[in-house]
Amino acid sequence: MSAAPAEAAPAPLADIPHRTSPAGVAAMLGSGLSNQIGAATGSLAFPVLGPVGVVAVRQYVAAIVLLAMARPRVRDFTRRQWQPVILLAVVFGTMNLSLYTAIDRVGLGLAVTLEFLGPLAIALAATRRRVDACCAVLAAAGVVTLMRPQPTTDYLGMGFGLLGAVCWAAYILLNRTVGSRIPGAQGSAAAAALSALTFLPVGVVVALRHPPTAASLGYAVAAGVLASAVPYLVDLFTLRHVPPAAFGLFMSVNPVLAALVGWLGLGQRLGWADGAAIGAVVTANALSILVSHRRAPGG
Repeated sequence: MSAAPAEAAPAPLADIPHRTSPAGVAAMLGSGLSNQIGAATGSLAFPVLGPVGVVAVRQYVAAIVLLAMARPRVRDFTRRQWQPVILLAVVFGTMNLSLYTAIDRVGLGLAVTLEFLGPLAIALAATRRRVDACCAVLAAAGVVTLMRPQPTTDYLGMGFGLLGAVCWAAYILLNRTVGSRIPGAQGSAAAAALSALTFLPVGVVVALRHPPTAASLGYAVAAGVLASAVPYLVDLFTLRHVPPAAFGLFMSVNPVLAALVGWLGLGQRLGWADGAAIGAVVTANALSILVSHRRAPGG
């Protein structure tokens, strides 16, 4: 057995980034675009596998890809390293399952709007400047306008949407912690593997009740790569170089990317209200990034 790797100490306060670099913006955009394309592809498998089946396949594929790339030495993990990994594993599965269940019960608009409350809370809690708070509120208004959530009395569906919000906030914080304690992508890979193990019984039940077709499996596998494996890896490294508040605010771009993917890939038209909402979200993020560059130490 190889020697246990030294634990990476949490980044000291002075080393935590205070501004968002162009590379960080590009990485977050790439992660969000991959996520939305993957989600759109995965929805094509819903008629055969259902939302639960698609989530199960996503977890399996993410685990396989991340394990192959990172090859985590789990036997060498210490208790301090295992703690956030186990929590992240729980968050991985719960986040996807709660969102898809909410979409099934209350629709895409309300589900995505409720889930966005998670990263929005991170952005507001971490901000120390009035301009950042205004940017977060502007982005939130844009998301609500873009998704146009409809009123509903399905409180269970709304509960799943709020659970997704909690999980998304936990995902942001835990991914940063895992990245500070475990080198490379080993922590994310181990968390994805644990999450996939918990979904094995689910996958067996879904396969027996709804035998998958080759096309549905292909769509679900593509969703696993694009909407799980790629974002997990990119977000892990992005959160080492981007402040959590900026990352949380930038997540408001995801509904914009979803709308653009629907427009370009599925032929869903965008009206003037959609254009205004997209402009509000983009303006909020651009303003926040520009201000962070002007006020950052040494910037």
